[in-house]
Amino acid sequence: MRLTVSLLLLFSCGLANGQSMDWPKVNQELLRHYQALIRIDTTDPPGNETKAAEYVQHVLEAEGIQVTLAAKDPTRSNLIARLKGNGTKRPILLMGHLDTVQVDTSKWIVPPFSAELKDGYIYGRGTEDNKWQVAAGLMTMLLLKRNNVPLDRDVIFAAEAGEEAATGPGIEHLANDHWPEIDAEACIAESGSVVSSNGKVRYALVETAEKLPKGARLVAHGPSGHGSRPMRTSAILHLSTAIEKVATWDPPMRFNDTTRTYFEKLATIGTPAEAARYNGLFSPVKAAASREYLAEHDPSKYSMLHTSISPDIISGGFQINVIPSQAEATLDIRALPDEDMPAFYALMRKMINDPAVELIPESKNQRPAAPPSRIDSDVYHAIEASNRKIYQIPTIPTMSTGASDMAFLRAKGMQCYGVGPIVDEEDAAKGFAAHSDQERLREDALYKFMQFQWDVLSTVAMSKK
Repeated sequence: MRLTVSLLLLFSCGLANGQSMDWPKVNQELLRHYQALIRIDTTDPPGNETKAAEYVQHVLEAEGIQVTLAAKDPTRSNLIARLKGNGTKRPILLMGHLDTVQVDTSKWIVPPFSAELKDGYIYGRGTEDNKWQVAAGLMTMLLLKRNNVPLDRDVIFAAEAGEEAATGPGIEHLANDHWPEIDAEACIAESGSVVSSNGKVRYALVETAEKLPKGARLVAHGPSGHGSRPMRTSAILHLSTAIEKVATWDPPMRFNDTTRTYFEKLATIGTPAEAARYNGLFSPVKAAASREYLAEHDPSKYSMLHTSISPDIISGGFQINVIPSQAEATLDIRALPDEDMPAFYALMRKMINDPAVELIPESKNQRPAAPPSRIDSDVYHAIEASNRKIYQIPTIPTMSTGASDMAFLRAKGMQCYGVGPIVDEEDAAKGFAAHSDQERLREDALYKFMQFQWDVLSTVAMSKK
């Protein structure tokens, strides 16, 4: 009996360290589930995620894993599965989303729901955003269950609906109506990546914070008149001047723990010119020049420095020979996690400095304000260690300039970390990226991510004794 127990413990430790796992066999099954999910059309809208949720449900339940389908709309189910641990630690949540953005089939070199494997890439809508994570979560649960891996904490897997276009049936439903079923110490979800350039992996980005979508309208007023008699008081002229001001404004820069660490670490792995530029952000003398360079050459990094403003919709006028009395611009504002928006709007009004232009805040944001997740937690350190082990690269925390469903979890106190597979920097320029006309993922990136996720769980969830 003692020998049997010892063998079981040895077997479990081996699995935790990845030494006994038959990865080629795992990869074959993982690829099969991944391709099956891609072949299920879940473009959002309308979503129809229930079809994909039922696929995952059938696979998990066939191996004795209990599954809940949580649906506010019967066609848009979320899936929740849980494997119990001994309760030593609070649960960990693995989360991916089942829906994808829509497609223009005329732009694809292969059918977008074919999941075709070609030249080392899997093609199809959702390959990069985000069915690799659903497939990896599914496979992780299967491996934990089949191998009877002892756990110090519950492992929860959630495959959600509505991430791309409508949070209501998805993360909002889970957070509001099913919170006890997904409540965890930490969540591992999307929004990160392993950055590869010229065929070489360089570093891993882990999303630990995100900006908050806000909005506003600029409404300019002026007298109407005949188009043959231009007026300096024209609403369109006032609006144009205001748009130029907000579009070229350099709002106050402010770092948080994530963005400070992000630029500090980039400086250690970049070229001498890049290092000088990133380090310059922390110098009162050099910061303005560094920001200006990023504004012109790297708007994504520039956006991380402050609350950003993008004028995206302009409207005014109705006839060629009529000067309109009103013109409007819609602004996409992405706020820092802790931005005081009333104070920021007041600063904008002062900067525009035109009584003919109103600034009207829009309260249409669907995601709650949420503080950055910690970069000194056990889970974050485990992610760092697994990136070193699996990819031999450093980890850099990053703040998303967009938005993710992790905001709803962070707002409730959950520590959330966005990770991802290997992504070739060159792919976006070639037209292969998330939300692009085409989409693909390297086959080896899928397999490497599976090993990475397993290694993270071996540190934070699997029992060591």
